[in-house]
Amino acid sequence: MLDHLLSEYQLGATSLKNRVVMAPLTRSRAEGNVPNDLMVQYYRNRANAGLIITEGTSPSFNGLGYPRIPGNFSVEQMEGWKKVTDAVHAEGGKIFLQLMHCGRVAHPDNLPAGGRVLAPSAVKMTETKMYVDGKGQLDIPLAQEMTLDDITFAVKEYAMSSKVAIDAGFDGVELHAANGYLMEQFLSPVTNKRDDQFGGSIENRLRFLRDAAEATVAAIGADRVGMRISPYGYFNEMGAFDDVDETFVALAKTMKEVGLVYLHIVDHEAMGTPAVPASIKQKIRETFGKTIILSGGYDAHRAEDDLKAGKGELVAFGRSYIANPDLVQRFEQGAELNIPDADTFYTPGPEGYITYPTLAETV
Repeated sequence: MLDHLLSEYQLGATSLKNRVVMAPLTRSRAEGNVPNDLMVQYYRNRANAGLIITEGTSPSFNGLGYPRIPGNFSVEQMEGWKKVTDAVHAEGGKIFLQLMHCGRVAHPDNLPAGGRVLAPSAVKMTETKMYVDGKGQLDIPLAQEMTLDDITFAVKEYAMSSKVAIDAGFDGVELHAANGYLMEQFLSPVTNKRDDQFGGSIENRLRFLRDAAEATVAAIGADRVGMRISPYGYFNEMGAFDDVDETFVALAKTMKEVGLVYLHIVDHEAMGTPAVPASIKQKIRETFGKTIILSGGYDAHRAEDDLKAGKGELVAFGRSYIANPDLVQRFEQGAELNIPDADTFYTPGPEGYITYPTLAETV
């Protein structure tokens, strides 16, 4: 029985029909960085989730690090997203937009004219490559260290993009402070070598996240703003650091003060990275004191067990949602799941995007 997972939940002002969250999943189908009809169908088909969190979407022309990821800073992009939110709402779903500024995880050939690869500090990426259409995998160049004016402008971009998201019909936004992107680049001393008010101490390294979160809350309301974090994360050449526990407890305290509606904790152990210690998850939970979204290699029964044990309120599912548009119905019926095809995760076009069969289509 999945009594907890399939039960309703009140997330701030947003009523969710179940506790299943579709995790943010980069799929690279936004040709020209604009949401399109293919994406409308993709998200509509997954509106069975209690909450959809979209793929990482840049609030800035400087943040479009990968090929074919969507933005949310132009009228054309807003109009594209409006079709998505209308489709999801028509199916009874709820949807948050994930705001992801890639920071140093970018290649200038994926940016529009005038775009810059920016980061808190100029720290070279040595192992990660970046795909560019027509050119393949390329080395990532050294990012430019952000000036104070750059930082101020980036904070405003988060706030403006969140307003655009609400105008496009989203129920809220998730600030992506995980997986080695711009917010986590400020948070971690691995990538933040600054000696001004945005670097050094935990309080200073948290300052950009706090400023952006406060500006976003001021723009659209705290009930509509969550944040994704990845303590002990290694993705995009991050890695552990000496005061990691203290840093994330301070983050949880800060975001409680700012008033965020949830924290979304990433654990990539299922993908081969070291596990996030249960102790820090519990400290974050106790300090934040509000909704926690759990994520990382979950199946329905493990999700039910962790909800029942009080480890969180919602559970995000990623790869299983790629391959199973009717995931909640499959959970309800105890049905077998389709297996995702990793070869089509980021390729253009419909194959491996809207071609996975539903249970009804399989029968």
